[in-house]
Amino acid sequence: MNQIIYIKDDIATENIKKKKSAFRAQFFFSIIFLFIFICSFIYFRYNNQHSSDNYSSQLANNYKIYRLYANTSQEQEAPQSSIIGTIEIPKIQVSYPILSTLDERLLRIAPCRFLGDISDSSNLCIAGHNYDNDKFFSNIRYLEKNDEIIITNNNNFIYDFIVFDNYEVISSDLSPIYEVTNKYKKELTLVTCNNQNNKRIIVKARLK
Repeated sequence: MNQIIYIKDDIATENIKKKKSAFRAQFFFSIIFLFIFICSFIYFRYNNQHSSDNYSSQLANNYKIYRLYANTSQEQEAPQSSIIGTIEIPKIQVSYPILSTLDERLLRIAPCRFLGDISDSSNLCIAGHNYDNDKFFSNIRYLEKNDEIIITNNNNFIYDFIVFDNYEVISSDLSPIYEVTNKYKKELTLVTCNNQNNKRIIVKARLK
């Protein structure tokens, strides 16, 4: 009788050991899988952003070469017809070409014109991505009153804007895009997303 009890105890102990071993193996492989998943996610996100930055830099360089050799005494169309000028923000070290149309794919390459015209419109609106780093419009939230934003068109005409407001609105509020606070001075509106609260950051500037 005792032998039967001992055998049952041994079998139970062996089953417990097997279950523990199986659990350890499952836990170990889960950790490995999670590690691989996280590394893959970081790699693909970095690679995608890095490719966009490289393309944007290449686009900017090509545009600079075009402007260097273009005859600025006559109005000409840029080889990349989607480029309408450049935007520079010295305080946050931003310098990009501006694309004439806006969609999700183009926003990954450079800031895009959302509304208005560089030469004529009373309010030129430009949208850019926020990657939560120092690229594109990620740092426009740090712009303050009297900071400078420089827009240059295809004919090398420079528009020097001075920031007068910086605030946030809910994502569905498009009023700042159409708003003109001073009908006598040309205005510039920069728009990007705040990834922390799903609102939009608005920077308003007037022609100096």
